[in-house]
Amino acid sequence: MSGGRQHLNLANRAARNRRPPTGTVAGARESFHSAEPVDTAAVRNSISASWVRCKEWQVSVDPFELPYEPNLDRESQLAYSAGPVLTEAHAGFANEPITIILTDAAGIVLDRRASDAALRRKLDQVSLAPGFSYAEQFAGTNGIGTALESRGPAQVFGHEHYVEHLEELACAGAPIRHPVTGKLLGVVDLTCWRIDADPTLLVTATSLARRIEEAILEDVGRREFALLRQYLAATRQGLVPAMAISSDLVMMNDRARELIDPQDQIALLGQATETLADGKARVFTTVLPSGATAEVHCQPSDGGPGSVGGVIQVQLVAARLAPAAAESRGSKQVHQLPGIVGASMQWLKCCADVEEHFTSDEWLDLTGEPGVGKFAVARATHLAHTPGEHLRVLDADDCQDAKGWLLDVASELAGESGTLILRHVDRLPPAVVASLSELLEAARASESARPWVVATRWSGETSEELNRLVWCFGSSVEVPPLRHHLEDIPEVIDLFLARHTKTSNLTFSPDAMRVLMRNRWRGNVEQLLGTLRKIVAHRRTGVIGVADLPAECLATTRRVLSPLESIECDAIVESLITANGDRARAARHLGMSRATIYRKIRDYGIAVPRQSTH
Repeated sequence: MSGGRQHLNLANRAARNRRPPTGTVAGARESFHSAEPVDTAAVRNSISASWVRCKEWQVSVDPFELPYEPNLDRESQLAYSAGPVLTEAHAGFANEPITIILTDAAGIVLDRRASDAALRRKLDQVSLAPGFSYAEQFAGTNGIGTALESRGPAQVFGHEHYVEHLEELACAGAPIRHPVTGKLLGVVDLTCWRIDADPTLLVTATSLARRIEEAILEDVGRREFALLRQYLAATRQGLVPAMAISSDLVMMNDRARELIDPQDQIALLGQATETLADGKARVFTTVLPSGATAEVHCQPSDGGPGSVGGVIQVQLVAARLAPAAAESRGSKQVHQLPGIVGASMQWLKCCADVEEHFTSDEWLDLTGEPGVGKFAVARATHLAHTPGEHLRVLDADDCQDAKGWLLDVASELAGESGTLILRHVDRLPPAVVASLSELLEAARASESARPWVVATRWSGETSEELNRLVWCFGSSVEVPPLRHHLEDIPEVIDLFLARHTKTSNLTFSPDAMRVLMRNRWRGNVEQLLGTLRKIVAHRRTGVIGVADLPAECLATTRRVLSPLESIECDAIVESLITANGDRARAARHLGMSRATIYRKIRDYGIAVPRQSTH
């Protein structure tokens, strides 16, 4: 037995080393990978189109590596409704070498039902398993990814697969759409050995997709009816603004439309959706973009297992409401503080909180990571409300003479108006922090007029002296890190370009903007601005592409790299840029194997520049 297997393995290896004959799919694929003329008669049009897409995506033929998502949404509407259908179908295939696979709309495998042990081992070898993505840009031509790209049923046999190691398999995938909205939810795929492929494979996959859609319709109908009943009960009196939320539905009563600004409605829906996600009744208070304060009562849907969303009721407190108070509100609507931009909920809430402290003349402890814009927010608030008043900034980094620095603080506290910003107080020596606390406590105890005082610090630092200093301020506001409001990056870039370029001819390509918005920006806004300074230093006009970005931008890993890893990451990025995105050339230049550079590109999260066709 072992001798026969060895002979078979040698024969298979020899067969792989021989060039496939012309007129076959294998020969056509070999020609395509070698950039030689392809016998189009040997390849179906749908497969040929997929190969072209894979080449544009620079999909690796070998080695075969796929992104992995460890946190699967196994309680999604799709997974919940498809479960019983897959169980029944799997029972029908109990004696067949066929595997049933369910993926989401990104091609990530959510569920796999396999009875044949040999086939299951093969699928494990090629990572066709829960958590791995078989989207076309990662796995090449296959029943899952090609169905997602074509938005229709797709079957792929043997050498029609773009990558190696899949030639022994055949697969047929059918897209699953939401029966009400038509939104693409995922794919159900049937995979078997190539020699066992049957022409009815695609018909069966399509039938399974329809059955899953019917199950979703039944489940959604039941849950949305329960949500409607719950919503009608909450709005029966019509006195309180109320909304109903599900994954595909939003309902709002007339009271909510009349009293809540459109921007506030969006903010409420976003916060309530997150709050309802854990399935528990909650009450929270929030400051809305318009400045209104809302007490929000969240009641999750009682539609049974798999239900999402629920009903929220809103009590507006000290609200500047629309439309009745629109005239009195005037400039108090959502607006930008001078010199800073951002429209995300977290950023607007932070700015609104700072403004509220200013208007109530309450001293403020402004915290946040380095580079988030604490000083910018404090300064902008002063300029927005009292641009003609005195503004003094005392930075702990300039405290070379502690006595002189403290005298400056005492002098400013003696003033009757204006703003005093104390930057980086967490960097002061403990003795200076203690003396500063005494000055601030004395000023607060005085009944005479005094300036508005803001202290900025990194929330990660703490000490007994610093804790005493914090107590000198009425409350604290945290400025969010940039990674928590990445949607504001385009506005920050536009503002920077307007300030630092004389013309408006410099723009970012969509690919370059996507890279910037995928970055974690551990240095926050300051790191982003530093990156933009590097870019405009060598390009003043035209379109900024991925290759124009500094090396550190092209690595989007979520972990902190060691100094050695950072050097290696930068070297790989530079080599990829020099090689015009050609991984093989970059690997040769660095003296590493193709498998190693592919692994490191994935580990470091490097965005590879697209190869130029020129």
